[in-house]
Amino acid sequence: MTENHSRYDDFEGLRERAVALRREGHSLRQIADTLQVRSKDMLQRLVKGEPAPEWTRRPKAKDDVRERARELRLQGWTYDQIQVELGCSKSSISLWVRDLPKPERRTPSEQAKLAAQKRWRHELALRDEERQRTKAAARAEIGGLTDREVFLAGVVLYWAEGTKDKTYSRRERLAFINSDPNVIAFYLRWLDALGVERERLRFRVSIHESADVTGAEAYWAELVGVEPSTFQKATIKRHNPKTSRKNTSEAYRGCLIVITLRSADLYRRMEGSWYGIVGAATAADLRNRT
Repeated sequence: MTENHSRYDDFEGLRERAVALRREGHSLRQIADTLQVRSKDMLQRLVKGEPAPEWTRRPKAKDDVRERARELRLQGWTYDQIQVELGCSKSSISLWVRDLPKPERRTPSEQAKLAAQKRWRHELALRDEERQRTKAAARAEIGGLTDREVFLAGVVLYWAEGTKDKTYSRRERLAFINSDPNVIAFYLRWLDALGVERERLRFRVSIHESADVTGAEAYWAELVGVEPSTFQKATIKRHNPKTSRKNTSEAYRGCLIVITLRSADLYRRMEGSWYGIVGAATAADLRNRT
């Protein structure tokens, strides 16, 4: 009796090990190599009744095509139109949609309208692909940023979104507000480049009264890495029924206000740098004109 046969005699023990491996997420090949099982029939018997791990399942491409064909058929598309759209055979289409009602015969004008809509959808898809390619190329072109580049970009960002000092109202303090989490993240990176310790920051949510204040504070607190309990009392915006607000979805989390304590000197540096940027850009423009 060979060594393999003698091992297979202990079928229950071997099956117990195979089942354990299967439940740990191993593939058939991995189980076969671990247990030194060379017989496909024996391997199938060892794991019988145990589902395959999700990562080993191959997606069935035709399932998506079939569902799309049924959607188009329900929209009134003919076999010819579906075949052109999906690139599959009429026999497959017939099999997939045979239980669906036949679409009503359309007039030539209706068919022309559908054809125009199809062309427009195709055009929109091409435009979106070009849009995404342009964005991806621009993003890749940026590469890494030096601390100086972060500083200059942060100065411009602050001047656009932060509070400013006025001659009639001295506010030489960094206070920034925005609703975009990426903008907030970059602003915190800018403060890091300035050497601002996180202990000097205070956070507060500004949000409409109809929104989920607690949920918004939890969201922003996780983003900036603090406990929601450390937030200052939220600024609540009263609802004006005469205005038409767009930000009423569940994704609305208001704005985050970031206040930096003891930041008068930093504010002056920021403002001076802003006018330095303006002056440098103006000087460069004048040189280009001569």
